[in-house]
Amino acid sequence: MENGLVLRNLERKFGGVVAVKDLTFSVEAGSRVGIIGPNGAGKTTTFNMISGVLKPTAGSVEFEGEQIGGLKSHQISKRGIGRTFQIVRVFGGLSVYEHVLTGVIARKLSFAPNVEQEQEVESILELIGLAKFRDVAAANLTVAAKKRLELATVLATKPKLLLLDELMAGLTFVEIDECMELLRKLNEEIGITLIVVEHVMKAIMELCEIIIVLDYGEKIAEGSPREVANNKRVIEAYLGTEA
Repeated sequence: MENGLVLRNLERKFGGVVAVKDLTFSVEAGSRVGIIGPNGAGKTTTFNMISGVLKPTAGSVEFEGEQIGGLKSHQISKRGIGRTFQIVRVFGGLSVYEHVLTGVIARKLSFAPNVEQEQEVESILELIGLAKFRDVAAANLTVAAKKRLELATVLATKPKLLLLDELMAGLTFVEIDECMELLRKLNEEIGITLIVVEHVMKAIMELCEIIIVLDYGEKIAEGSPREVANNKRVIEAYLGTEA
């Protein structure tokens, strides 16, 4: 798949524990894909291998026809893959504006931003809904606003593919709806491919076109939201079987 992401027989071991085993799937450019599974299923480990936080023990990660498995995180970011983290991380001492500016600096390696780059930051703040907080310290934001700030900073690196790790965890129902609307906009109007790890089933079922289900590090199902919701193995993985 020349313009998308392809994982082939991906594996990651931690000592004698196999966190991800023989994982194969592909994501077409411009699509919205969800990854679900019980806690410990290997979802974040998979993200870590795609984004360069971890090196695969075996298998390959290919993006836009290039092998990227094992590259460092900054090298993968340069190739157009950005991510958010399960536990939101911000530079608390920076203002919201300065925080997003770090994304531009990371992309350009320009420590004296020009007018064009400054305007770019302002546009992102407007898009994400953080313009009114531009001068507020990141540490003083709500959890929902910190998650938006992390997303805004990643967008400043101009990703083609976004890996979103539980972006909606801890949000209210209203905030979840607002977040889904924003993600659809990023996907449909800007063309960013989305891979979403979520435990909020309402979000994953309404947002994603294809859902991949992991259990104990292995893929047990892949298909449309309806197909996955009716899959016996998926139901057993979440609810267990009757004794």
